[in-house]
Amino acid sequence: MKTKTKTRFMCRMKGSCLLLTSSFTGIRTSKELRHMMSLCELKSITCFSVCNQKQKYNQKLYIIPVRTVCVRFCISRSSVGSVELSGTGTHSDAYSGFSAPNDYQRIDSLEKELEELFDEVKRMISMGNKNDAIDLLTANYEVVKERLNAGTKGIEEAATLDIIALGYMAVGDLKFVGSLLNMMKEVVDNLKDDAPRLDSILMHMGSMYATLSKFEKSLDVYQRAVYIMERTYGKDSTFLVTPCLGMAKVLGSIGKATKAIETYQRVITLLESSRGTKSKDLVVPLLSLANLLLKEGRANDAETHFTRVLNIYTELYGQNDGKIGMAMSSLARVKCAQGKSDEAIQLFKRAIQVMKDSNYLSPDDNIMEKMRVDLAELLHTVGRGQEGRELLEECLWITERYKGKEHPSLVTHMINLATSYSRSKNYADAEHLLRRSLQIMIKQKGTDDQSISFPMLHLAVTLYHLKKDEEAEKLALEVLRIREKAFGKNSLPVGEALDCLVSIQTRLGRDESELLELLRRILNIQEREFGRESEEVLVTLKKIVYYLDKLGKKDEKLTLQRRLSVLSKKYKQMVNY
Repeated sequence: MKTKTKTRFMCRMKGSCLLLTSSFTGIRTSKELRHMMSLCELKSITCFSVCNQKQKYNQKLYIIPVRTVCVRFCISRSSVGSVELSGTGTHSDAYSGFSAPNDYQRIDSLEKELEELFDEVKRMISMGNKNDAIDLLTANYEVVKERLNAGTKGIEEAATLDIIALGYMAVGDLKFVGSLLNMMKEVVDNLKDDAPRLDSILMHMGSMYATLSKFEKSLDVYQRAVYIMERTYGKDSTFLVTPCLGMAKVLGSIGKATKAIETYQRVITLLESSRGTKSKDLVVPLLSLANLLLKEGRANDAETHFTRVLNIYTELYGQNDGKIGMAMSSLARVKCAQGKSDEAIQLFKRAIQVMKDSNYLSPDDNIMEKMRVDLAELLHTVGRGQEGRELLEECLWITERYKGKEHPSLVTHMINLATSYSRSKNYADAEHLLRRSLQIMIKQKGTDDQSISFPMLHLAVTLYHLKKDEEAEKLALEVLRIREKAFGKNSLPVGEALDCLVSIQTRLGRDESELLELLRRILNIQEREFGRESEEVLVTLKKIVYYLDKLGKKDEKLTLQRRLSVLSKKYKQMVNY
């Protein structure tokens, strides 16, 4: 009989990458841990191993005693598809609830079993045995589902579902995690607040709900966890740190910044009272609070907290540790927000140098990449384009070295660098990079995917500057086709493509009536997206009035000319003011 095993891990990190369009902007490629806490942080995590033995045990929940057997979670499939556990040892009887005075002893035993299961899940994932991990999680799920269907809905079932959900988080099956959370909610809603380990389960639920962007549900379970822990440990206990951090993150995500700031400050006060004002445990809440303040436009307040993090790290690790570089990078962003570009540039440069010298992160790490791109963006902004280009070239070179010359992640760096070349009128080098990036994208995505339209439109604009108008028109028309299909004929990306096409076809001397119709389409899109009195509308109105005059459409021209005159005066007054 062929033996298989299956599982999943826990935290999910996400990152996003923004392709440059017509202006140079930074790329956000660093990965962030969103809401999920690590196993170390949630020390009261619960976990256990179960087996679904259809042939012998009629799908009951079995706990394998830790003291009597070294558990190996091997699920074997018979020819009829039943799932069995291979291993030796005596099985304890299944149990559905706790009765005094043994409740906490039994939940402690359950916790150990769950930890063994979770460790096995992590081991399988680390070895690349994702399918084996899924089989193991599925076997446990089938057992607990049978118990739930039979009406058994206690802390055991909640704890089991908790670990299974964390496992499915690891493999990225977020849809099924949502279903598991619905089942967990039904169970925990009927549990009393004094149920053993309920606070830990609620914290995990809060993290998972937040990862699924179900922020209101996340907030509800976090608040219940805090309420339970306040009653159990007191309002000044550091046990409150983890759920309060999660709750603050959620509050910030749903726009309740004031409440989020208060919660972060509570966490900081708790830690200061128990561990002192220079404890490294303060770093996470200080950074979280500072980032939120920066997002809210309170750069000066954010600076205070970022500076404090830098001081804590400096005292603990010295001035040349990689953590110092991370803190300097955060402080550099504050200086940018304050308009202190020179100070920000110096901080970014120092941060990158410290990171390099300390070998704190690999050169191709997303965080290092983000620092270089942020600094390059800032250098371009202050007119130091050559220095910025050197950093972008370094980003491209590092990615080629570590990931190969055809890797999709090269595209963002190629487009960034091409944009920089275009700004310095070096269109030939920009063309070369854009052709390469387009080839990589087509190879990866095909010829109809909307993502290829971005480097393609860049290339069309560059060819226009190189006076290669025929090829530029062909590419712009292809971009228009792709975007109309992907986004709709009246979408903003289509308006961008139309604007480019009009410029190209104007120089090619295409039919003026057709150009006028394209401009009308652009105007309709801009009015809907930006408003009837936007600056974009002003620019397009000027072009329409020009063609109406050339085509002799005087009545229509006079109507739009009056509107154009009003808008022009408005923007002239704004400039003078």
